Amino acid sequence: QLVESGGGLVQAGGSLRLSCAASGRTISTYGMGWFRQAPGKEREFVAGISWSGGSTYYQDFVKGRFTISRDNAKNTVYLQMNSLTPEDTAVYYCAASKTPYADRSIRSYNYWGQGTQVTVSS
Repeated sequence: QLVESGGGLVQAGGSLRLSCAASGRTISTYGMGWFRQAPGKEREFVAGISWSGGSTYYQDFVKGRFTISRDNAKNTVYLQMNSLTPEDTAVYYCAASKTPYADRSIRSYNYWGQGTQVTVSS
C-alpha cells in the first residue's frame, strides 16, 4: 500500500513537500514515480526516480522547481515542490514501477496510492 501525504492549499510561489510511504511491501528495489491529474485532464507524469536514487526524471514543466528523492530505509519517496503556480493544482499520486527504473509511461507502474490534493491559489 502506498499512502501520499503533504498536500494542501498554498499561495502561488509557495512550496509543499509530498511524501509517499509504503507499507506491506518494500519499494527499495523498484523505481518510483509521481503523477498528477487535474480536473478534466488525463493523469500525467511529473517525476521519477530509480531504485537507488541514482537516476531522476522530470517532466519539462517542473524542471528546476520540483525535486524527487527517496529514503529506502524509511520506505518513502518525496516530492519537494517549489515556486508553485495555479497550473500545478491537481491530485498528486505516487506509483511503484514494475522495474527498478522509472519512466514517463503510466503503463510502467502497477501500484498506486490514493492521491493527495494540491491546490495553488493565485
